Amino acid sequence: MPLDPDIASIIDNLNAGFPSVHTMTGAQARAAIRARLRPVAEPEPVHSVTDTTVPGPAGEIPVRIYHPKSARAVAVFFHGGGFVFCDLDSHDGLCRSMANGVGAMVISVDYRLAPEHPWPAACNDAYATIRWAATQVPGQPLIVAGDSAGGNLAAVTAIRARDLGDPVIDAQLLLYPVITADFNTPSYQACANGYYNTRAAMMWYWDQYLPDAAQRNHPYASPAHADLSGLSPAVVVTAGFDPLRSEGDSYAQALTRAGVDTVHRCYDGAVHGFMTMPGLALESRAREQAWLDVRAVLGRD
Repeated sequence: MPLDPDIASIIDNLNAGFPSVHTMTGAQARAAIRARLRPVAEPEPVHSVTDTTVPGPAGEIPVRIYHPKSARAVAVFFHGGGFVFCDLDSHDGLCRSMANGVGAMVISVDYRLAPEHPWPAACNDAYATIRWAATQVPGQPLIVAGDSAGGNLAAVTAIRARDLGDPVIDAQLLLYPVITADFNTPSYQACANGYYNTRAAMMWYWDQYLPDAAQRNHPYASPAHADLSGLSPAVVVTAGFDPLRSEGDSYAQALTRAGVDTVHRCYDGAVHGFMTMPGLALESRAREQAWLDVRAVLGRD
């Protein structure tokens, strides 16, 4: 399967334009990524958007709450960015689309970032936010969601909530998630360079987030090492030309073996991050399918 034609037409620019973050400090990488952000002139409308904070283990956690016209679920979303960068603004478009497409109040979380706040800071913020969210609209289905590093946090939060019995999570949405710190999988070997996300960058992200390699097998750091039985139904999206494809595919398969109802969509011609690349036909198609899948998991049309 070749690259999606739209992605093939921009892949050189994607590769050239993304900073060599693995040569930078966390602060430098964060500034470089922030400088690339181009605000959308006319973002997708939702009923309302509110910036606020929620109580966290080390202080208030900034969140952005998206209300569609009619919400029948609550989704807590964790953004990607290698645990080091990105924020509420970088994933604003995806959250707006999710709110409207799923019909859910979406709570986007500005969790603490590495290396200033290494593991388990981000996953502690994630768990604190999901517990807070569960108290806000009791009785509504609760979804945990994230892309890339945020997909890791979403998967970890689902595991942690299962372990502690609180709160009850009804669905998890994992978009090309970081699942384990194994840099020798088939997709890491096949897609180490040339496809936007790189093996060198992923190794650097893990070094920032959890520098002690001995701790990386903890199930709240690498969900691949967790007991997956009894988890909430999952929708897992992977991309064919992504170093993370193998671990995402394997996680979807492991969830199924553990008896977890799992929908797995692999977009063979896609690269990492394609669901936040405006203008791609594949982005729109994958988003629409993901929202349909989540609604189906929740038993909604």
